[in-house]
Amino acid sequence: MEGPTLAAEKWAYRLGFRRVAGVDEAGRGALAGPLVAAAVILPFRKHLDIPSGLADSKRLSPAQRRRLFPRIIEIAEAWSYACVPPWEIDAHGLQEANLAAMREAVRALNPRPDLVLVDYYRLRGLGHPQWCLVHGDSHSVSVAAASVLAKVIRDGLMLTWWTRYPDYGFDRHKGYGTPSHIRRIAENGPSPCHRASFRGVMQMGMDME
Repeated sequence: MEGPTLAAEKWAYRLGFRRVAGVDEAGRGALAGPLVAAAVILPFRKHLDIPSGLADSKRLSPAQRRRLFPRIIEIAEAWSYACVPPWEIDAHGLQEANLAAMREAVRALNPRPDLVLVDYYRLRGLGHPQWCLVHGDSHSVSVAAASVLAKVIRDGLMLTWWTRYPDYGFDRHKGYGTPSHIRRIAENGPSPCHRASFRGVMQMGMDME
């Protein structure tokens, strides 16, 4: 599997940046569960120590992501994550929740980065220089590493929700709008971890009345 390139990081190092953080999120399109953002600084050496098999988390199997997770943690100079629960997504909107989670993840890094690579979005009020990359998780190893961390953390949180609400099958679809998940919402109604403002959930709630 062809992995992300080092192009963005190499340009950053040429310009004098040394602590380059990648940030990405997981769960943006789900009907249930939190939105999770992760940020990671891979160590700057003559060559970046890139875990074998690293790619955009969407192109990896759950088993591949779980194998990469401890390796990324092991080599990272710093890493962090932030979660926005479903009720805050309902209250403030998905886009604001997405940006807030990524800002919080970056601000939690210690040591702090001197450049942030962001997958597509510009983070207002971040307080750090940033480059917004289209398909950043496919073109930057730092963003790809962050995407793996965010996905594995979110999947683990969804397993916790599954133990509390086993009727929805969160262990399989992790809250995304699969046919079986939508059928379970129709049969059982939304659970407390569903995003009530999302169309698929809201429509089911109206149908239940």
